[in-house]
Amino acid sequence: MPIRTDPVLPEDEWQLRLEVPSDGSGVGTLTLAYPKKLNAWSWEATRQLGVLADRARFDDRIRVLVVKAEGRAFCAGIDLGLPEDRVTGRSPAERTRNFYEGIRWVHERFRVFHELPQPIVCAVHGYCLGFGFELALMCDIRVAADDAVFALPEAQVGVSVDAGGDLRLAHEVGAGYAKLLALTGRRIDAAEAHRLGIVQQVTTRDELVAAAMAIAAEIAANAPLAVQSIKRTVDAFAYRGMADVLKFEAMSASVELVSDDAPAGYAAKAKKQQAVFEGK
Repeated sequence: MPIRTDPVLPEDEWQLRLEVPSDGSGVGTLTLAYPKKLNAWSWEATRQLGVLADRARFDDRIRVLVVKAEGRAFCAGIDLGLPEDRVTGRSPAERTRNFYEGIRWVHERFRVFHELPQPIVCAVHGYCLGFGFELALMCDIRVAADDAVFALPEAQVGVSVDAGGDLRLAHEVGAGYAKLLALTGRRIDAAEAHRLGIVQQVTTRDELVAAAMAIAAEIAANAPLAVQSIKRTVDAFAYRGMADVLKFEAMSASVELVSDDAPAGYAAKAKKQQAVFEGK
């Protein structure tokens, strides 16, 4: 199955919403607006993110972008997505190849978002799991509500982290803590995330968006060319080598797709049971 590259849903049904400032503040917002599924992520959400990131990239009215979410959670992780999005192949090898190319395409969309010239401030509340955690780590500055919960639970269901979250986490907190969180899948609260340096500020749920918007406004008041230059320079240093390692991560994830452990893990998760993995 070839990966679809254009959004499938009409724009008025998208689960992401970009709002451009009309008050001259320079602060735009990108809202995860799929609360009935705790803003679960899918191939379709990735398509939408790519389109909206392109729009924000060339909109001079946006000097800073705030990412926030509706409902009880920031993002609870991966959704099964639309039925036509299931990666198939005539053989395990072809299915692996198709998934590898699909994940590489996903990485390209995420790179457009992560490398936006405008700084990105993320406001996290509730569950920030799996891909939700990875999305937050793609942002430049993270503010968390005191009810936020972070985890990379992929290993618990028989798959690896595939969107670079483990790599970005290693950059933020060091390889040891990145391995501890990714290998165990354990959850940490906002206070622990702040102690480790994953988030830069913790506030109450009621004050979360206002706190993120205040940081964004402070940045937006500065010279935009200087701000964008600082972001580019820091990222060029901090994420050197990332593109090459992401190719390896995509291949690793695609191999696990055709393992016996992955379906066993997902089935156990659906039944709220502990999976028994055989490593095959």
